[in-house]
Amino acid sequence: MEITFFGTSAGLPTKERNTQAMALNLEPYTNHIWLFDVGEGTQHQILHHSIKLGKVDHIFITHMHGDHIFGLPGLLTSRSFQGGEGKPLTIIGPKGIKSFVETALELSASKLNYPLTFIEIDNELSYQHHGFEVTAQILNHGIISFGYRIEAPSTPGTIDVEALKRIGLEPGPKYQQVKSEETFEHAGQLYDSNDFKGPEKRGPIVAIFGDTKPCANEITLAEHADVMVHEGTYLEGDRTLANNYHHSHVADVFQLMSNAQVHHGLITHISNRYNLDDVTELESQLHLQYTELNFNIVRDFDSYQF
Repeated sequence: MEITFFGTSAGLPTKERNTQAMALNLEPYTNHIWLFDVGEGTQHQILHHSIKLGKVDHIFITHMHGDHIFGLPGLLTSRSFQGGEGKPLTIIGPKGIKSFVETALELSASKLNYPLTFIEIDNELSYQHHGFEVTAQILNHGIISFGYRIEAPSTPGTIDVEALKRIGLEPGPKYQQVKSEETFEHAGQLYDSNDFKGPEKRGPIVAIFGDTKPCANEITLAEHADVMVHEGTYLEGDRTLANNYHHSHVADVFQLMSNAQVHHGLITHISNRYNLDDVTELESQLHLQYTELNFNIVRDFDSYQF
């Protein structure tokens, strides 16, 4: 799987960074792509990448602030002409996202050539699709804002070839049945497939947060995540100032990573007060200060594979 960032700025775009948008590539589980937030200019950013809009079958919106949704109507209409024809798309987000999209399309006389489905979240979400489990919980941002936890499907354990040979079953088509089914028959006897496989391997866990100040639901969403994407609007200065604006200071992100035992943190939504040189210098200082944590402060077009 891979996360690619198409916008990493907070609130306003800068000459170096666009507003919020990221793509989660679900390969090798499926060839689809999920977008999380679509800030203004997202479709322009995607033109500089190999990602195709026709592969996007879900868009998740964290909250209704403009830097997270103003690019959505344009991207939806462009998808009609960029491989999306006839391919269903589901938009998941807070109440109001359906009205926002439908009003923009109606008033601009825009027509889509593919089915569009909306799922509006009340306070929480439990959603399954192609073996992926997605949960969402409300955060603390002054307006309704959600964090998403994505759990990829588990994969069967490795087949114990030697154990199968001991019962006289040599490598061949039957091994696929052992791998994919609960039981299999050989030489007139029924066997439990689990007796011939290693332990099941859980899929990666990804936590993607909308804007928020620290809150209890963050721990639940981030617990033991392999990758966590979180806003770090303020990279230095007074922690209280960030929280007063219902945002997170980078120290809040590190505290969450430690408490939830997150493997790797990707920090985005960086205030426009920082240029790229500032970010590079501050990131170096933070790595020296927080040596026990794995993290990156991401830039536009950065990708992370896991």
